[in-house]
Amino acid sequence: MIVTTAGRTNLMMIKMAEMIAFDLKAEYKPRKKKSVIAMKEAYHSDVLVVGQNRLELHELNTPNPFFFHPNSAMFRLKRVQKGESDPLLAAADLKKGDRFLDCTLGLGSDSIIASFAVGEKGIVTAAEARKLVAYLVKTGLNKWETGISEFDESMRRINVTHINHLDYLKSLKTNAFDVVYFDPMFDEEIEESNGIEQLRTLSFDQPLTDEVIREAKRVAAKRVVLKNHWKSPSFDSFGFEVFKRKTAKFHFGVIEMEDS
Repeated sequence: MIVTTAGRTNLMMIKMAEMIAFDLKAEYKPRKKKSVIAMKEAYHSDVLVVGQNRLELHELNTPNPFFFHPNSAMFRLKRVQKGESDPLLAAADLKKGDRFLDCTLGLGSDSIIASFAVGEKGIVTAAEARKLVAYLVKTGLNKWETGISEFDESMRRINVTHINHLDYLKSLKTNAFDVVYFDPMFDEEIEESNGIEQLRTLSFDQPLTDEVIREAKRVAAKRVVLKNHWKSPSFDSFGFEVFKRKTAKFHFGVIEMEDS
């Protein structure tokens, strides 16, 4: 992978691109008015473009870039602020001050909503196995400005860690979090946004296993929550109580801890 700047650049953006290239152990290349397509062909490499407001990853063999954007979380947050329900918050039963572990960060939408729900005294940690996804989303969470203070503060409070979720769960003490959450890539294809489609190409396929669920139940003081396609056999396989949602293509499943 090479790192470059947006077409219209300045010294600050160049310095930022050089710093990001150093962080990712990649090579910085000046843009020199070349198109991203031309740079991909010239260097036969993925290209990470550092812009004024966001980072865009242009993979060599895919047409659409991957970048962080909190759109879906913003829509959800506005509904929550109006007093409407959110399926994740209902399934997780999150309260102010709760500790929430997102084992599958993705674009961070669920972590943002959870962070808003648990508030300043709560904790939200998100594990992401793919280093580049973790870096891009973490950067977006820390730098994106929505103009809505509550939303920006919720993003800033999320602790993103680059680690396989099973390894992370094994490293934690019993009852270290109140809720442990999984949102794996669905086995069944559904119509998705470009961002999610790009995420699919970047993500590791980490199927749930008995060991993962066993560790999640040890770490969770209150609930283990799974989001998956409504046809997924994982709900039954691992003993989740399913919160069925009419017309929705995905459901939430819950394992409630007996001592909660």
